Amino acid sequence: MANGQSWAIGRGDGCAVMLDSRSVSRLHALIQKRDTGDFSLVDLGSRNGSFVNSHRVTVPVVLNDKDRMLFGDQELLFHNPARSPSQISAAGMDDRNAPTTQMHTNNLATIVVVDIRDFTPLARTVSEALLSQTIGTWFLKVGQVTQRQGSWAQKYIGDAVMAVWVHDDRTQLQADLMRALRAVHEINLATAEISRTLPLPGPLRIGAGVNTGPAILGGNEYTALGDAVNQAFRLEAATKVIGLGVALGERTFTELSLPAKNPFSRREVALKGYEALKIAWGISFEELEMFLGERP
Repeated sequence: MANGQSWAIGRGDGCAVMLDSRSVSRLHALIQKRDTGDFSLVDLGSRNGSFVNSHRVTVPVVLNDKDRMLFGDQELLFHNPARSPSQISAAGMDDRNAPTTQMHTNNLATIVVVDIRDFTPLARTVSEALLSQTIGTWFLKVGQVTQRQGSWAQKYIGDAVMAVWVHDDRTQLQADLMRALRAVHEINLATAEISRTLPLPGPLRIGAGVNTGPAILGGNEYTALGDAVNQAFRLEAATKVIGLGVALGERTFTELSLPAKNPFSRREVALKGYEALKIAWGISFEELEMFLGERP
């Protein structure tokens, strides 16, 4: 493939991979390259679907060497031999962004978890093609937003996305947190745009949990682990209880160093798996937009 981060597949003139078949949609699917060096396939709501090794793609699927991809009646073989550590080093990759089996502990990180509300009822009421187009487009938009805002990694989990910001330079911590919040805001805007453009039975809505703390980073899955990650997922779930779109963990809020008068609402919440109540700071998406608009 040519240099770049994504390649469209379809029979349309603008596609990087053009397939001359009426069974292939004009914009059928997308292959995305991540900073880790791996590739994922996203179906874009194609009429006849995308398949990897005979399994239909409904959420982004990481591609492995020699995977067989089927688009309509067109079969392609994906080729990307695994690179050794010496090959990665020779390519001059930043160690922070290099895929590795080693897990690094005690990294200060901010974890953002964004989840589509009421996804299960949606999946039961729309066609498989429309569901694929919806989730595929949403994952694509979320990935673009989080990468643009400096996320270290993104992980797709069912109908949710986890994005990680690593705070290597503590002097930039507040700026990193603002980028994470801007990502949440932009994801909400992208979600609303998808709702307007697709024939869904109702508007798509999201919730977001944001938490800062020590995390274990790395591994072949290029992911984050630890209590700070668990709390981010629990905070996202807590947004349903507090009735606000976004919930920040206590350290995230503290590190923002906001004046006493601010739009965040202090709540005590019960997080699943934790005996004691936790402090969360909630904000609506409308208030978040105004909050970010007041800052450079």
